[in-house]
Formats: sequence, structure tokens, C-alpha cells
Amino acid sequence: MKAAQASTTAQRARRGEQLALWRSAEREPIGAAAVLLPGFAAALADSIPALLAPILSAAPLRHMLTPGGQRMSVAMSNCGAVGWVSDRSGYRYSPIDPDSGRPWPAMPGSLQGLAQRAARAAGFAEFFPDACLINYYAPGTRLSLHQDRNERDLTAPVVSVSLGLPATFLFGGERRRDPTRRIPLSHGDVVVWGGAQRLAFHGVAALRAGEHPATGCCRINLTFRHAL
Repeated sequence: MKAAQASTTAQRARRGEQLALWRSAEREPIGAAAVLLPGFAAALADSIPALLAPILSAAPLRHMLTPGGQRMSVAMSNCGAVGWVSDRSGYRYSPIDPDSGRPWPAMPGSLQGLAQRAARAAGFAEFFPDACLINYYAPGTRLSLHQDRNERDLTAPVVSVSLGLPATFLFGGERRRDPTRRIPLSHGDVVVWGGAQRLAFHGVAALRAGEHPATGCCRINLTFRHAL
């Protein structure tokens, strides 16, 4: 019995090593401290929309306003200890959903684990996401170049998971006018950046119309951050 258990443990260890090697081979640097992990979330990707359903029932998608009063084209919500919000008062994190007056829904453990594994695969061993931004892209929707500057630790990574329709991720430098790379993203791809490139400008090109079995005629992006 003990010999059989030892053999099983050894087999699991070898499978873990093989998986780690496979993930390492799929690690595509897009900058000094930024990587694309093609298909990293593929095993979980098709099930994520079902995980999001009760979250979006409690905290529905909405189009927030910029501090200047402009309606954002990307609909969004949040889950986790805090959520990112924007209105005429500014950009910030809050533990309370301003639409409902209640705390944001909890972040599912499977999603938190996915974000942490992706961060480790990208070279960021210590990542504890407390916010997950849920972004809904309809065809024609785009996200202009911007920096994520509302977090306390501006070296902790951002983990971005792409679901549904393919998109083109734009990744630049620390100045808006710096050249940008155009990075195709498919269902289950993950992008991670942090450290020296944490304040890189980034965005998403206008989404092309299409249909995906997991999400229908849209793209969903999950962005995990350590906000507080």
C-alpha cells in the first residue's frame, strides 16, 4: 500500500513538473516585466461565465462615468473585497457598490487561484488580488490607452484574463506617445505585467463583431489587482 501511494505521489509530482515546463514554454515576453500566457486559463475559461452569473445578478454591469462626465463605453462590475469605481468624484476603490449600497460580491476562490497561478507563471510569486474588475466588451467597443494608477502598490502585477471574442491588446510604455505593441488575444489567454512596467500605458482596439460559444457576441475581460 505504501509503495503504491509513493508511486502515485511521484506520478503526480512528474505531471506537475511537466505542466510547469509546458506553461514555461508558453510564456511569451512582451516587455521587460510583462508576459503573455497563451491559453493559460483555457481549462477554466468555458466555465467562468457561469461563475459570473450570480455575481452580475447581485452587482449588474453598468456604464460608469468619467470624472469629466463622459459615459464609459465598456460596461463593468466588480467582485472582491473592493471594487473599482468612477464618477464625477474621481477614480477610486470602494468596498461598497454605489448602485446597491451593499458590499461587492465575493471573489470566487477558483478565480483568485487562477490569478495567483498566472502571476507566479509570469514571475510574480507574491500576488494577493483583492479586486476583480469584470469588463464587458460589445462589438465596436474599445478601451483607450491609459495607466492603472489607483492602487497603493504600483509594482504589484495586473493579471488580465481574456474570454470570448478575440481582441487586440495594446501595450506601450510609460508615456502615452510611446510606441505600442498590438497583441492578439484569444479565449483563455492571460496577460500579466508589473514591476518596472506596472505603469505602462495599455488599451484594447475596437472589438470586431462575432460569436463565441462561451460568451456569445461579446468579449469578457477579468482584471485582477492588489488594490489596497
